[in-house]
Formats: sequence, C-alpha cells, structure tokens
Amino acid sequence: MSKRAYVFPGQGAQFVGMGKDLYEQHPLAKTMFDQANEILGFNITEEMFNGTDEGLKQTRITQPAVFLHSVIAAKCLGDSFQPDMVAGHSLGEFSALVANGVLSFEDGLKLVYKRAMAMQAACELKPSTMAAVLGLEDEKVEAICEGIENGVVVAANYNCPGQLVISGDVDAINNACEQLKAAGAKRALVLQVGGAFHSPLMKPAEDELAQAIEQTQFNTPICPVYQNVSAEAVSNPNLIKANLLKQLTAPVKWTQCVQAMVKDGATQFTELGPGKVLQGLVKKIAPEVEII
Repeated sequence: MSKRAYVFPGQGAQFVGMGKDLYEQHPLAKTMFDQANEILGFNITEEMFNGTDEGLKQTRITQPAVFLHSVIAAKCLGDSFQPDMVAGHSLGEFSALVANGVLSFEDGLKLVYKRAMAMQAACELKPSTMAAVLGLEDEKVEAICEGIENGVVVAANYNCPGQLVISGDVDAINNACEQLKAAGAKRALVLQVGGAFHSPLMKPAEDELAQAIEQTQFNTPICPVYQNVSAEAVSNPNLIKANLLKQLTAPVKWTQCVQAMVKDGATQFTELGPGKVLQGLVKKIAPEVEII
C-alpha cells in the first residue's frame, strides 16, 4: 500500500513574501499568524511579508518564519492532511512535530524561538561556519574531516548522495575545503551562515535548550516522525524529546531519513513550507517517488 510522507524545510528556504498568500486567502492562517506575533512579542509577519533578504537571514527571524510558513500550510490543508509519516530538515523537525500532534502550535513556536536565540548566541562565542561539499563520497569527506588538526570540523548535513555539508571552526573549514578539492570534490564552498550548526560548537545552545524542552509537553504523534539524529521512525514521545535535543550538535541524516521512509512504504512526498529545496533532495535520493 502506498504511503504519504510530508517533509518540512529548514533554515535557508526563506524568501521575502513567504506566507503572505496564506494570510490573505485563509482565515485560519490569518488567525495563526496574528497569534504568532503575540506569542513572539514582535511583528514577525511584517518581516516575512514585507521585510528584506538581509533581515530574514537573521537566525532569530529565519527559524520562526520558516516554522510558521510550514506549520500554517499544514493546518490550512485541514482534513486532507493525512500523513502516514513526517520528517523535517533540521529546524523543519519542529514543524513536523507540530504537524503530527507531538507539540502544540504555541509550544512549538516558543521552542523554535528559544532555539534560534540560543544558536545565535552560540555563534557569537567563536568564529565558525559551514561549507557544502559536492561530488565526493560521504566516507571520503568524513575521513578528511577527521584528519584536520587545527580545530573542529565535522560532517553536519547528509543532504543527498554527493552533497554533504561540513561544519566547524573557520580555519579548520578552510583547511578542509582545500584538502577536499585536492581529493576530487567538484566544489567545496563556504556558506553564508551565522555559525557551525550541527557540530560540537553548538553545545552551549544545546545546554540552553535542554531546560525548555524538558518543561514542554510532548504528546503521542498521529504518525511516526523520522528524526534527523537516528534516521528511524519514532513514535515514543520521550525518545522524540531526547532526539530533538541531540539534534543541535549531531548531523542531519537527511539522505538516510528519506531512504528509511521509502523502505517503509512512502511513495509520495509532499513538501510543506517555503521553497523547493527538499523536493530537489528527495528527487536525488529516491528518483522513483512522486513529489508534490
């Protein structure tokens, strides 16, 4: 039997004007966006609908903005939103957990904002960055990262076969990029990001988020979530909670998540949220599935 998977994008999918059509066309969307402004204590809809690329790039704006667009899109589907499984890329995991009933909208938004602020603070402690590596096997990238001695550099995002993002100290990343190109990578490109997400350098953010996650109610989901940390179907609220916390310092196993969902019967993937990044990645990981 064919199963429907819904996937939710992470940071980097944002664009100015995101969510405006939902706000104008759906009374439910308008209510939820207005509620979000109240919960956050500032006008995030103004930043999303009429802001600037530069403003939207700030982690404290980006993360709640992408989360809101994704969750509200799911809610606006109403009864036609019948997922057999969900997954989200990094930040998108929070959207997935609201969509499948583990977190309430308000709790999800508060956690995302807390996470964004904690990550921004961690980024300011030390110069750090990320780089996209194209055209090299995962094992080769991992081996080169392990051999770098002038700082932290780790595999952070397994996006699709032949596309892996590394994360760490600025000097260590630059060193790794040179070695990766020498080893045959098509590209090893430093990204315009605020810091070393999904690396040990995010430990201060993990510590800060731990308390907030601990105090939040996690419910039994309506369908399994394939979590970034384990790339396995999870339905136990306590395990979901533990994996969600580890996510900040652990790699995003996106390739492995999609492969596991396909293995478990997913034949149709729908991306909910801004952009089409995940549709492109799913196409490369599982060319045989239907993508919406």
